[in-house]
Amino acid sequence: MLKVVKCYVWTRAVKINKIGHSVKECILFYFKNRLILKQRYFIELAYNGTRFHGWQIQPKSKSIQEELQRALSTICREHIAVTGAGRTDTGVHASYYVAHFDSEKEQLDDAQFVYKMNRFLGMDIAIFNIVKVDREAHARFGAISRTYHYFITQQKDPFALETAWYNSRSLNVDRMNEACRILFDFEDFTSFSKLHTDVKTNNCKIYQAEWIRNGQQLKFVVKADRFLRNMVRAIVGTLVEVGLGKLTIDDFRRVIETQDRGAAGVSVPACGLFLTDIEYPEAVFKRTVIPDQSN
Repeated sequence: MLKVVKCYVWTRAVKINKIGHSVKECILFYFKNRLILKQRYFIELAYNGTRFHGWQIQPKSKSIQEELQRALSTICREHIAVTGAGRTDTGVHASYYVAHFDSEKEQLDDAQFVYKMNRFLGMDIAIFNIVKVDREAHARFGAISRTYHYFITQQKDPFALETAWYNSRSLNVDRMNEACRILFDFEDFTSFSKLHTDVKTNNCKIYQAEWIRNGQQLKFVVKADRFLRNMVRAIVGTLVEVGLGKLTIDDFRRVIETQDRGAAGVSVPACGLFLTDIEYPEAVFKRTVIPDQSN
C-alpha cells in the first residue's frame, strides 16, 4: 500500500511538471510529501543506564537515544530520528522501554533486522522487537501509564552495585506503605519534582504505590499516567525518612501539601531505579514482550 501511495505522489509531481512548474519545484514537492509517507515503527528495548547520561541526546555525552539513532541510521542507510516514551535520567535503567521511528523501508519488523540491531549495539542495550504501527501512533503521547520499580538491598552485594541502592538501616515497611496510600489523595506532586523544569503541569494520577519485601531486598512499585523529572527518586527518599522514623505519616502528607521541593527528602541514587512497563490503548499498541515479574 505504501508503495502505491509513493507512486501516486511521484505521479502528481510529474503532472505538476507538465503544467508548467520547474523540475526543481517537482522534486521539492515529491520529497516534501514523501516524508509524510514513511512507515512508523515501535521498538521495544531494555537498557542498563549505568554508562549513559540518560535517554535524551546530550552534548558530548553518551545517551541511549543517540546510540539507537546511530544504529538505525547506519543499518537503514538513511537519517532516522528516534522518539522515546519518556526521559530517564543518568544512571537510570529500563527493563522495558518503547520508542518510535519512521523509515522509508517497509519490512523492518522481522527477526533479521532485530538481530542486526543487537549486533550493532553494545551489551548495555537490547532490542526485543520492532513492530509496524499506524502513522499517528506516538511512543510518548500515546502512553496511558508508566510503571517504575526502585530496589533497595539491605545486604551488601557486589553484584547489585549498579542495580540497587545499598541501605542497611532498619526500615519500617508497614509505615512506608501507610504513607504510600496518601499518594492516592493528591494529583499535584510539585514537592517531588526537579526544580525549574519546562512542564505545563505538575499533576499526575498515581494508580499504584507499594513496598514489597523479599528477604534482604525492598522493592517500591509505582504506576502513574505520567511522572515528573526526578519524581520517583524523591518519593522514595521521602518514604525512607518515614521508614526511619524521621517523618510521621502526617508529616508526609504535609510534604505533598506544601508543594515545595525543599520539604521533601533527598533523591535516592539512580542505580536502583528501573522503568519496567509502558502501557498503551490496545488500538495504538499492544506489548509483545512478556513482563519479567522478578524485576
